[in-house]
Amino acid sequence: MSHPNTPLRAAYLLLGASALGAPQPGLANDDQETHPAKTKMEQVVVTANRAEKPLSTIPNTVTVIDDDELDQQININPDLSTILGNMIPSFAPSRQKLTGYGETLRGRDPLYLVDGVPQSNPLRDGSRDGYTIDPLMLERVEVLHGANAIHGMGASGGIINLITKKPTKTFEQSLRVETFFQEQSLDESIGYGVNYGVSGTAGAFDGVAGIGFRETGVGYDANGEVVGFDNAQGDTMDSQMTNLFVKGGYNWGDQRLEFSANYFDLAGNNDWVGVDGDIAAGIPTTAVKGDIPGQPTSNEVTMLSINYSNQDLFGHSLRAQVFSQDFSGTFGGGVYDTFQDPDYAPDLYEQSQNNSEKQGLKLTLEKNEIAELPLNLVYGLDVLHDTTNQKLIFTDRKWVPDTEYFNYAVFAQLEYTGIENLTLSSGLRHEQSRLEVADFTTLFSYSGGQSVAGGEPEFSETLFNIGATYNLNDNWRLFGNYAEGFSMPDVGRVLRGINLPDQNVDDFLDLKPIITDNYEIGAELNTDRLSAQVSYYRSFADFGQRLQADANGIYSVAREKTEIDGIELVLNWFASEVDTVGLRSSFIRGEYDSDNDGTVDSDLSGANMSPNRLNLSWDRIWTDLISTRLQMNHVYNRNFKDPYGVTETSFEGYTTVDLNSRFDLETGSIQFSIQNLTNTDYYTYYSQTLGNNARNFKGLGRSYTLSYSLRF
Repeated sequence: MSHPNTPLRAAYLLLGASALGAPQPGLANDDQETHPAKTKMEQVVVTANRAEKPLSTIPNTVTVIDDDELDQQININPDLSTILGNMIPSFAPSRQKLTGYGETLRGRDPLYLVDGVPQSNPLRDGSRDGYTIDPLMLERVEVLHGANAIHGMGASGGIINLITKKPTKTFEQSLRVETFFQEQSLDESIGYGVNYGVSGTAGAFDGVAGIGFRETGVGYDANGEVVGFDNAQGDTMDSQMTNLFVKGGYNWGDQRLEFSANYFDLAGNNDWVGVDGDIAAGIPTTAVKGDIPGQPTSNEVTMLSINYSNQDLFGHSLRAQVFSQDFSGTFGGGVYDTFQDPDYAPDLYEQSQNNSEKQGLKLTLEKNEIAELPLNLVYGLDVLHDTTNQKLIFTDRKWVPDTEYFNYAVFAQLEYTGIENLTLSSGLRHEQSRLEVADFTTLFSYSGGQSVAGGEPEFSETLFNIGATYNLNDNWRLFGNYAEGFSMPDVGRVLRGINLPDQNVDDFLDLKPIITDNYEIGAELNTDRLSAQVSYYRSFADFGQRLQADANGIYSVAREKTEIDGIELVLNWFASEVDTVGLRSSFIRGEYDSDNDGTVDSDLSGANMSPNRLNLSWDRIWTDLISTRLQMNHVYNRNFKDPYGVTETSFEGYTTVDLNSRFDLETGSIQFSIQNLTNTDYYTYYSQTLGNNARNFKGLGRSYTLSYSLRF
């Protein structure tokens, strides 16, 4: 495979272009607007940790992707995983498919939220968490890196909180039209999108609403070949997306009542069939036109939430949220060994569908300066009820039985600010969970079908966290924390994979929750010309989760001890009033205990650990009307070794470069972007580390996006 750009060469090009583009002394316009990046040195208030806190008091690594950055990245590629990977180096590279399987944060699964509503499906993780809302409906993304005890369920890798647009003060409408295409075949690659929004305030009422539609064509690799389709997990190529979003609120005094709803549907067109490649021969998976039987792969999600806040309730501030989410994820079909049964026709074609219904309550109370002391308290209650199954569409068999999950949690977080420049925080969260599974029988392919006795196992865990931040001076800040994360294993995979007789749910050890211990230390520097943050983290799980594939690419859960550690570095150099050069880097390693002797001895695979990577960027405001962003993403080589030091899998890294340009007009603005500017030829991280002949996918070659946006 060809890799025309080394990271060193790309770095020289990027930094050299920055130097050439920087204005000479005396030529800068004194009244030119300061580069937006400079404002990021100021304190940013985030809500992803349950209470509004300045970033300078949070003892964690936090990334905030604001609306301008989102706008740039969406125009390069609207795939949320791609956006996260470009902005957060410890997030695994996007698979460029309708699945986030293997897209971990710091080597563990993050908890996705939309305005605080959990999107993850803990009972049968179909890896579709990042495909529940169109990024164009978002105002910003807040990411807390590492395990978090405040949110509990599923936050072992961190929290990705997708925050939707808020109402504007005045009546405003917005329209965006876009098209995307590649050079190889305009007819097949072209796609388009339309997004309309309306927002405003009338007295005590306010609201915002949006509707979006996107039709996506097929993708081509750098050699002009059609990128292979994942007809099983699903694909974002040759698909249609529809999103309806509405949020409305009423304000009186210190109180607010808000309702929001979001409907998202992404479905394939079933017009392209994947053609197996050959890994040994270096032949990629491709696709040809053809009809696919059965239902198209899809993600259909409906989310509702009601929020109430009161800023003065007996000296407390109160936030209450009730929510529901209805999720249906359809996977592609095939004549898979797993679905065969002598009671049905031979060579049975079958496909599966995940169904999940969630209802929940979040109650958060905040009290500052308790008894006029430098003590701040945040405490509350969480309730979650989840009902999930995975059915086979044509024969109506249950691959994953009907499973109910009840979770109740209380938490309290105390913050002490009585020492100058020092903020101390600590808290507890108590989790009480129960699974309910009726008697069921596994599919015939699991040793002839095993009858499993149902049960109602209960789990109870108390999670602890402690952290501190210290401002050395106006420029330097140190932080550190210890936190315990709580998550369930992929219960559905565990239950459906039982292949031994005389098993019962109450005593099945593999259903035990995953408790992750996370340590982090870091330092942050902010000056007029430079902002930088470096952090080192370690996470342990004595009874963790590792996913492993069978010959059909169907994954099962292995419960083993896991250890992960890594370093993250983020740096922004404000080279001038109009130039910002950025660097984001992550180095991570992870191991698991392959022989259950209590000692980790083998490298975690690409499904469980992101690669080492380096992201460089250069933002420039050329004039009041023209701005650009040039960004490079390099993923380093890696060998995955067994307990004896023998390389089992090798990953050959690659470098891609993207360009976004924006032109502000008298009416509206135009953006033109090129993804993979240098047309780098590469196989994706997933394909190289976990793929088989049916999933030996190459990445997208050079592609273009042209959009026009108007506010009126």
